[in-house]
Amino acid sequence: MSLSLRQFEVFLAVARAGSFRRAAEALHLSQPALSQHVGELEREFGVRLFDRSGRVVTPTEAGRVLQDHAHRLFATLTSIRDVLGELAGLTRGSLVIGASTTPGVYVLPRVIAAYRERYPRIELSLRIANSRVIKERIRANELDLGVVGGYEARPGEECPVAGLQDELVLVVSPTHRWARRREIRPDELSAASLLTREEGSATRQVTERALQQAGVRFRASMELGHTEAIKQAVMAGLGVAFVSVHAVRGELKAGQLHAVRLKGLRIRRPFYILRHDARMLSRSAREFIALLRAPSGRRATPTVAKT
Repeated sequence: MSLSLRQFEVFLAVARAGSFRRAAEALHLSQPALSQHVGELEREFGVRLFDRSGRVVTPTEAGRVLQDHAHRLFATLTSIRDVLGELAGLTRGSLVIGASTTPGVYVLPRVIAAYRERYPRIELSLRIANSRVIKERIRANELDLGVVGGYEARPGEECPVAGLQDELVLVVSPTHRWARRREIRPDELSAASLLTREEGSATRQVTERALQQAGVRFRASMELGHTEAIKQAVMAGLGVAFVSVHAVRGELKAGQLHAVRLKGLRIRRPFYILRHDARMLSRSAREFIALLRAPSGRRATPTVAKT
């Protein structure tokens, strides 16, 4: 039996959805047709690809192995299309960028504006989620590039965006008892209500790791799912928080928030570019990275992490 890309597409849709019904709806196929595609793959390879428990399906060990190879297959095909598309120059095409909250909301818009001015016929879209989700979508070949903060590079990877740094600062409301101070002792933080981002947020991971390594005790009192929610909660007097300096420049300047230093500790991090290791960088992606590394318009050689 000859294999088809459609069979692998169906297989990945089921694995992603965890349900034959939801996968069929996403692909606009009938469930019998979808089941037939999966059955053909199972007969071709002689293994069961999914465990079925009622309406919930999960990949077997063989299914997980095939899932990884299928992602690589589609990444390679996308890379081929990108490379061949370069023959026509950057007069057409698309680029899907994923970003964690801080770079996606506060850093990338100006880079995207410069990119669209330079390459108006490239359709560029931006998807924002926390760092963990962006990494998962890169591995699933759903994004061309990812930009995140707090990425932990594996040995041999070179991925920081040169010259683009971030610092996490402690912010309080103008009425907070620390608002008239420039600096507090680390031990004072233990008595404060610390507002944090959700699990999977690089901002939260970087902050907690830095505080723990410095031996600073803290009490997380509330978890919120977005930086803007954190800022509003701090302004409302619900607590204090560590947030990116990129995210609070306007509020600090307007006096809506006040930044306080933690004596002896500065929390800094670079931003990182991620891409799928089975995909070659297209010219459109390389040009975006060049603008990201040199926002003023200077050209730069991109350095990326494969994931």
